Amino acid sequence: MTEQIRPILAGKKALVVGIANDQSIAYGCARAFREAGAEIAVTWLNDKARPHVEPLARELEAPITAVLNVAEPGQLEAVFEQIERQWGQLDILVHSIAFAPMADLQGGLLDCSSEGFGKAMDISCHSFIRMARLATPLMKDGGTMFAMSYYGANRVVPNYNVMGPVKAALEASCRYLAYELGPQRIRVHAISPGPLKTRAASGLKDFELLLNEAARKAPLGELVDIMDVGYTCAYLATPYAHRVTGGTVYVDGGTNIVA
Repeated sequence: MTEQIRPILAGKKALVVGIANDQSIAYGCARAFREAGAEIAVTWLNDKARPHVEPLARELEAPITAVLNVAEPGQLEAVFEQIERQWGQLDILVHSIAFAPMADLQGGLLDCSSEGFGKAMDISCHSFIRMARLATPLMKDGGTMFAMSYYGANRVVPNYNVMGPVKAALEASCRYLAYELGPQRIRVHAISPGPLKTRAASGLKDFELLLNEAARKAPLGELVDIMDVGYTCAYLATPYAHRVTGGTVYVDGGTNIVA
């Protein structure tokens, strides 16, 4: 009798933060991890988001679900306390959240308010550091952390505005965390997907033009989708990538190499 192949991430526990609907990059990651055998913990932003996310959590057979707004004191800690009680470990962490007030996002960087810049930095970048701090004690046998970035962190993308400097800070944070956590066999990756039609992207001015330009430039001739991103993260979470850490991994059909 042929022996059944064990899924490569069987027994692994993954927390995925940032699912808003079935078009979310975070949902693509969660699906890919689940296909590879991992158990998934899913969060939603608030009561308004819950009806959109809870059915996806059921589809993923997520044994842990929770509300999580990283701007609300205590909610992040509560999620990790629940994971510790129920699982006692964590192997994979996905941070796929970003926010800037609309007025600051749609105006140029010169017009960005101090308050708006600080809020964008706290939710989109520093919350990943806070998550990493809470996740590290649970990654007793090592683990993998992911944060979602974008090409605008390294090159000027018209209308990306305040999110460019914020994502640059996020990528730098991934490098420094990779350095600090490497001795504990925890790997940290900044993932830079090509433009995708997500709810978060809808707030960017002239986003359709950005999509068209990315498709035109891509050597592969087409845009990526959420599962392309998810499968890349699933690979990086496996033993096959156990000595890959600290870099920015582009999942964009090669768009980033074309001037």
